[in-house]
Amino acid sequence: MNLRKRMKELLARNRLLLAPGAFDGLSARLVEEAGFDALYLSGGAVARSFGVPDIGLLTMSEVIERARQVVSAVKIPVIADADTGYGNALNLVRAVREFERAGVAAIHIEDQVTPKRCGHLEGKEVISLAEMEQKLAAALEARSDPDFAIIGRTDSRAIHGLIDAIERAKAFARLGADAVFIEAPESEAELEAIARSIRNVPLMVNMFKGGKTPLLPAARLEAMGYRIAIFPSDTQRAAIHAMKEALAVLKRDGFTEAIDDRLATFQERDRVVGLGDWQELEGRYVKR
Repeated sequence: MNLRKRMKELLARNRLLLAPGAFDGLSARLVEEAGFDALYLSGGAVARSFGVPDIGLLTMSEVIERARQVVSAVKIPVIADADTGYGNALNLVRAVREFERAGVAAIHIEDQVTPKRCGHLEGKEVISLAEMEQKLAAALEARSDPDFAIIGRTDSRAIHGLIDAIERAKAFARLGADAVFIEAPESEAELEAIARSIRNVPLMVNMFKGGKTPLLPAARLEAMGYRIAIFPSDTQRAAIHAMKEALAVLKRDGFTEAIDDRLATFQERDRVVGLGDWQELEGRYVKR
């Protein structure tokens, strides 16, 4: 099935879609292998994989190239973080076209001032609702595939309060956004208020340890009415922890035999990236 149509089906279900974060082709393959129906290409995780913080330092071209890598590695829909669209409405139009060409199934666009920063950091600013409506309208018109989902995100909660954020999300829904996303609500009561107030469009929520939003079980979020839950940083946090441990053992012992039973084997490493498939093709088409 076309992955964008599949994404639309997932959004239409009366169930919560869990979308773990990925930041490169390898992490994307692991998400797919674990049995998830979709993955989230986290802008913050991609930035950190470049060795920089999530404060709007990456260019659109760098993010689009990573999106292509991730899309090509898996056969499940990819939801990508498109930040602010990397500028004004014209920049956003180009971003929509580039993400669509890259093959992602959905993007979310936020109303922060460019350059943006992680939605759970202090010091954010948002553009006016009128300007964001213009940007979102431009984005919706720019897509060539109507199944390419565009999610409207607002970071207004931290600046203008929850009521303003809810009103912005409702405005995004009226414009035709395929889903809406209020970033960084600060309590379970606020999560409930959002879900009670917005009923006519799928709701996205961001779940990660250390942010402003409380972590809730998937069943609780689903019962509230949320339909997409992204988990942007768990895979990368796990990778950072494991790499630091392996490097510490290597530094201490001169090799990693002490933790070998906790490392992927040589064979497992190559299986995850499909070496067997390439070897089969080599046997059929490369004559020695």
